[in-house]
Amino acid sequence: MKDTFRGGVHPAGRKELSRDVPLREFLPTGEMVFPLAQHIGKPAKPIVKKGDTVLVGQRIAEADGFVSAHVICSCSGTVKGIEKRKTLMGSMADCIVVDNDGQFTPAEDYTRRQDTASIANGDILFRIQNAGIVGLGGAGFPTHVKLQPKNPELIRYVIANGAECEPYLTCNDQLMRTEADAIVEGLELVLRLFPNAEGVIGIERNKPEAIAAMQKAVSGKARMRVLPLKTKYPQGGERSLIQAIAGVDFPISKLPADVGCVVDNVGTLYAIQRAVVYNEPLYRQVFTLTGEAAAKPGNWIVRDGASFAELLQTAGGLKDGVLLKKALVGGPMMGIALSSLDVPIQKQNNGLTLLAEDANEIAEAQMTACLHCGRCTTVCPVGLLPQLMADAAIDHDYQRYDEKLYGLECIQCGSCTYICPAKRPLMQIFKQTKAEIMAQKRAQAAQAGGKK
Repeated sequence: MKDTFRGGVHPAGRKELSRDVPLREFLPTGEMVFPLAQHIGKPAKPIVKKGDTVLVGQRIAEADGFVSAHVICSCSGTVKGIEKRKTLMGSMADCIVVDNDGQFTPAEDYTRRQDTASIANGDILFRIQNAGIVGLGGAGFPTHVKLQPKNPELIRYVIANGAECEPYLTCNDQLMRTEADAIVEGLELVLRLFPNAEGVIGIERNKPEAIAAMQKAVSGKARMRVLPLKTKYPQGGERSLIQAIAGVDFPISKLPADVGCVVDNVGTLYAIQRAVVYNEPLYRQVFTLTGEAAAKPGNWIVRDGASFAELLQTAGGLKDGVLLKKALVGGPMMGIALSSLDVPIQKQNNGLTLLAEDANEIAEAQMTACLHCGRCTTVCPVGLLPQLMADAAIDHDYQRYDEKLYGLECIQCGSCTYICPAKRPLMQIFKQTKAEIMAQKRAQAAQAGGKK
């Protein structure tokens, strides 16, 4: 077992802006907007209508299939309608809009603890699914699906991802400091599903307080321990964690379960504990609002459906005299640029980074032709060949990009872009190329289906 992975880079962390700011709860006052697609898989189906009264924790949209997730209301109030609204990707999407009454009346008592010893393993999965839990801080994969691999007895490691390697973000650090016992209990519940697995909590060494809190929480516990990890990006990626903890390379086109691993974010494990022990659905999560343009960077407990704009206003707005150049959902390496802050926070979002400088804009002004230095290949955590991938993408040689260079295995971490001395926008090229290839594949599949 190692403490790191192959490749990676060392961007400026900038975590000092918010790392020691305690978590505070954000109670929104405006209308709440709940997209039906806040997860990988099929969008949920609405089960409320205009005029219905809703409560905190109430299910307002049902999962539509196995790979889908329920949508949970995070406020009390009245349904205004089901309509198209702009979401963080900039597109219009089906959303349930709720007029928030500001009372936050719960659907039931979420403070009453239940005896977990009497809860069967099947009921653990049922409660996780009922709670609408998805991977927090990532792409939003439904957690109940991840916890049902084909051969659970072959799982060797349940990895709790506390790395939080993305620059600027610190909410998981604060969560581990303050809710270590609950996270460990969530890990214990997951370990019940995998009798031959060890629970390993991976945390980068730049979080000493979180490491100490989690080590104290696991003291005397069976089948679990804390592993301090080297501070390096993207240490928190699934492949990177599996390399560091399981000691194996992550095979291309395989799932973590294929190498005996299940990986869950510490925020997800906390949500699991709340769902199984207190029957509380996922309607809020930890979140960092940060960046040089923010007046008061800090860590928050946010409710799904609230707007980024209202959160920023509550947090003190922009710093006086500083021009906001770019707003990112997430951090600067893998974050999504927002064209407007008047869009809803979704359950898998964990940060808003407000930048006074646009690194992409600066890089574009300095960009040159490829220097053939090979640095992008050295830092790629997946072991790909970014230089050749970029050539194939620019030439629209998608067959070579996909079948010869395995370009679709790119995790879009941005390490190649960060290290490139020629300032080439490699990750942006790969994102666009993947979208074009996937669109072609969908069109081909639809055409083939129509000929049957």
